[in-house]
Amino acid sequence: MFKRTIFLSLFALAAVFVSASAQDHKMGKGTKFTVRIENVSNADGQVAKDGTKWPFALSPGLWVLHKREVRLFREGVVANGGLEELAESGNPGVLVKNLEARGHSGMGDVMLHGVFNTPAGMNGPAPIGPGGAYEFSFTAEPGMRLSLLTMFGQSNDWFYAPKRQGVDLFNNGKPLSGDITNEFMLFDAGTEKDEEPGVGANQGPRQKDPNAGEAENGKVHPAKTSMFFTKNGELFKVTITPETSMAKM
Repeated sequence: MFKRTIFLSLFALAAVFVSASAQDHKMGKGTKFTVRIENVSNADGQVAKDGTKWPFALSPGLWVLHKREVRLFREGVVANGGLEELAESGNPGVLVKNLEARGHSGMGDVMLHGVFNTPAGMNGPAPIGPGGAYEFSFTAEPGMRLSLLTMFGQSNDWFYAPKRQGVDLFNNGKPLSGDITNEFMLFDAGTEKDEEPGVGANQGPRQKDPNAGEAENGKVHPAKTSMFFTKNGELFKVTITPETSMAKM
């Protein structure tokens, strides 16, 4: 019988290296936003070619609030520092350290950043399987954008991020609200050779160590050859709610 709990070991090691960043960041004036990332995939699991059922999961991740461009990764080039750890083992810790080391110079005027690693209703870091969700909040001003990275669980080196360099949080001064799932794309970090999702020997709960997979020596690119490339809404949902909208609920 398929068990949803199998995914819990996927990022257990990685999660302990990431501190539980404050879930509510404030900058004074501005609009408070709450972002919710939900795993809406089939609770009965995904089905591999050999009939094996496996659970879709999303890892702890990094979010960045910025005005100017923040390049957490670049398409067509080798994965930068920290992206490999996030894309292969769901650990955003190295990306966070690199971001903090660069400060406001070199990363495009970073305003705020944090990690999401504790599922709603839980007391400690873990990935989210079917039915699970992450939430985090921040306060932003017009002109700011949101960037976000999280690993596609049980892949070798896939991750989700906005299609463009950040999601605009305001449109003509009006705060963004609602479902923004279509703003995200599935990327391949190009660091480890791909195996079939959910059953590969060098993925998540089946690998002996985080670097067990064969190096691909490739470049970051959209994972267009994957059957999951166009299935965002079937697997996860990202919604953003400004404080003005929450007050009306």
